[in-house]
Amino acid sequence: MTVTFEQFAVARLPSLLRYAVVLTGDHDLAQDVVQEALARAQVKWRRISEADSPEAYVRRMVLNEYLSWRRTWAFRNVHTVGERLVDIHDARGGVLDHADGVVEADELWSRLATLGRKQRAVLVLRYYEQQDDEAIAELLNCSPATVRSHASRAIKKLRLSEQQNRIHAEEKS
Repeated sequence: MTVTFEQFAVARLPSLLRYAVVLTGDHDLAQDVVQEALARAQVKWRRISEADSPEAYVRRMVLNEYLSWRRTWAFRNVHTVGERLVDIHDARGGVLDHADGVVEADELWSRLATLGRKQRAVLVLRYYEQQDDEAIAELLNCSPATVRSHASRAIKKLRLSEQQNRIHAEEKS
């Protein structure tokens, strides 16, 4: 049985939005990215629906839209306050103290916002989507070594920002 585009969109929209929110760090921008990807997918739906995994195809469209140069301006204006990782229902397990979870998520968003798009995409694909380096390399049209390089640099930058935050907090106390 072939799934219509409307059935696909209704069933997969929440998942695609969560994925885009994790990529972009901004709920409104995520909606724009998903809307653009779905608009393009609707035009190509006959071909997409015949693919082995239509969802994987559309997720790649979302990733490509996120990485596109047309969105560069939006990343200069992303505010990390507001849309928090704890708002994504399946991205985290239960948090005992909601306030601690909010603080941790806001800190994570702040640090992720300092990364370049490809570095951030690599981390999202690796840790949120549970993709291996070869699959990420295929999605980003680069080599697995480049994926590892992006991941290494991103993690190094995140660790440095965490150390700087600790030093700053110790200086205040």
